[in-house]
Amino acid sequence: MNLDDFSDLIERPDGGVRRDAEERRERLSVPPGALGRLDELGEWLSAAQQSVPVKAVEQPRVVLFAADHGVAELDVSGRAAGTTHELVRAALDGASPVAVLARRFAVPLRIVDAGIDCDPELLPESVVRHRVRRGSGRIDIEDALTAEETERAVRLGMAIADEEADSGTDLVVLGDLSVGGTTAAATLVAALCGTDASVVTGRGGAGIDDLAWMRKCAAIRDALRRARPVLGDQLELLATVGGADLAAMTGFLLQSAVRRMPVILDGVVGAACALVAQRAAFRAPDWWLAGQVSGEPAQSKALDRMALTPLLDHGVTVGEGTGALLALPLVQAAAALAAELPERTPVAADEDTEEPAEGQDADDVKVLDAT
Repeated sequence: MNLDDFSDLIERPDGGVRRDAEERRERLSVPPGALGRLDELGEWLSAAQQSVPVKAVEQPRVVLFAADHGVAELDVSGRAAGTTHELVRAALDGASPVAVLARRFAVPLRIVDAGIDCDPELLPESVVRHRVRRGSGRIDIEDALTAEETERAVRLGMAIADEEADSGTDLVVLGDLSVGGTTAAATLVAALCGTDASVVTGRGGAGIDDLAWMRKCAAIRDALRRARPVLGDQLELLATVGGADLAAMTGFLLQSAVRRMPVILDGVVGAACALVAQRAAFRAPDWWLAGQVSGEPAQSKALDRMALTPLLDHGVTVGEGTGALLALPLVQAAAALAAELPERTPVAADEDTEEPAEGQDADDVKVLDAT
């Protein structure tokens, strides 16, 4: 497998359709610019769908990739190592923020176990059947995955993207469920952006104190030393300092772009995977939206590199796809406005108005009319 092959498979959203959508927007009853960024979102969706007017987003889906990360053993997370299965169970039981919002918005929720470190019997077969391995290696001292496992994880993400596209999903809200995932994600971002560990180290979705932050920064620093020699190969980079969930999300993002299926990114893990995918296929980010500002410095660096501007900034740090799902109604509103607002009625010319003859000015016409 060579991720660079995706560069030839991915095309940008249709530029001609986007221009048609922009021209149609100029004719709508609401003045151009009055709807702010909603105009841009509607035109982007038109280009992605190759449709003017834009079609409603009727079959969105939340897709969450789940895994445990060995680096969590260093106490770099607000949650105990190996407890991702508890996050998954809460989502399945409808007790997590993303599950509550998915239920409220009537959006189906799908969880894919890429590398959870628990007995399979603890979770439904529909979740665990895709598992690549149990947990990942400690990226500060060892590889996260083998080369074979990395390819399996990427192909898993590609297969999930194909399943969603084939089932009629017209937009995906992408997120992750992990313990230690933000440490691996920050390492990827730092390596790809050429920055120092302290620049990308955040406090994670569960929040950590200053001592845990220093441990996390040290772990990222050590992982960076292992990542830099393999920067030229995206698969080797994911194997060295990524994880099964990050590799699967990277494959998912690339194949979604191939299938012309738009994706809303959530936090730093999705942003890191998107950055890896961009290195493989520079057109791929044209199919993604950044749902929210997560507060993680690595996310900001990754989004800046891809020129993606988040839709929301509400201080939501919980992760798990929650912020991206909050952005979904905004995207749906943009589609509805672009499709359903009426066009302005052309102003008909006054048939009683007599045009001045050649060589005769308007005042002369008025005098003649008066007499």
